[in-house]
Amino acid sequence: MLAVHFGAGNIGRGFIGKLLSQAGYEVCFVDINETVINELNERNSYTVEILGQDKEQIAVEGVRGINSQQNPEAVVDAIYQADLITTAVGPTVLKLISSAIKEGISKRIADGKAPVNVIACENMIGGSTMLRNAVEEKMGEADRKVLDQYAGFPDAAVDRIVPNQTHEDPLMVAVEPFYEWVVDQTMMAGEVPDIAGLTYVQDLAPYIERKLFTVNTGHAVTAYLGYQAGYETIKEALDTEDIYHDVKNALEESGELLQHKHGFEKEAHEAYITKILGRFLNPHLVDEVTRVGRAPIRKIGPDDRLVGPARQLAELNKEPNYLAKGIAAALRFDPKEDEDAVTIQSKIKNKGLSSAITSFTGVTEGETLFDLISKHYKEMA
Repeated sequence: MLAVHFGAGNIGRGFIGKLLSQAGYEVCFVDINETVINELNERNSYTVEILGQDKEQIAVEGVRGINSQQNPEAVVDAIYQADLITTAVGPTVLKLISSAIKEGISKRIADGKAPVNVIACENMIGGSTMLRNAVEEKMGEADRKVLDQYAGFPDAAVDRIVPNQTHEDPLMVAVEPFYEWVVDQTMMAGEVPDIAGLTYVQDLAPYIERKLFTVNTGHAVTAYLGYQAGYETIKEALDTEDIYHDVKNALEESGELLQHKHGFEKEAHEAYITKILGRFLNPHLVDEVTRVGRAPIRKIGPDDRLVGPARQLAELNKEPNYLAKGIAAALRFDPKEDEDAVTIQSKIKNKGLSSAITSFTGVTEGETLFDLISKHYKEMA
């Protein structure tokens, strides 16, 4: 069995690639990182370190790579031959890889090959659907009509913390013990792959929002409040009583929304929040607040991890006070090397805070959330 995985970075190797290899797949990584691809082809294996209470090293074998810049035809051939296609490239790159996936699937259609599933394992809602739309746009009418017979694009929710890291070995990657990979089975085509560690569900929405509005929300609030307080890492920030209090309360606010929308039991969800906070406090995970907080424009978008739950909670006539505090801190996030942060600061300087809040979050004057964000922003001065 062959799995083609786009993205040979730390998440690709340390999470998805590892599970696929352990499920018996030959894993072909597609990437533009020449060093990583060359090492994969030379060694056909790499090591994943699990950063638990006792560190454990696991050898991942049966792997190879294709440099998509140097050998695009080989990428199309690999897609043609694949039994499964996955990605971990980041939301902005999905459209860039859609051309190669389109070519490979069109070749499969021409030869009447069995259907293949393409799973985008990205930190976003509807990643596979977005990729499918990009692939479909590039197809001719004939292929477009039969696409669903030859390829499934099931959406997925993925969760594993993989911190920034450097090793002498360019293929070595360290990850936290916890992981979650949930896939919408109703969107799959053909045979359902048997992969240990992958959970199939009939309704993905509750799992996506639980992860986005708990793990991503908590991570973001910790990063932005930690940055304002002058801390360098997530653990340092969360080790302080004030920030822990604010983050926990923000997650209780988003948790109230999740319980209302999806019927999660209160005690079970509180235990989930406690588990998430424990993951952030893992002493082996050295994760910088600037990395976790990077690209703040996306993270304070109208439907994303901070504004999304805050607005929905406000619509239920609940006050999202701590979520608003996280949004305000994000608006003050100003690392010079972060293009999004520079853009936000420029907008605030030239157009004013009110304009920036509405422009980036979609929240308008007169909304309770707008007033809360403004209040916290001014208090942080």
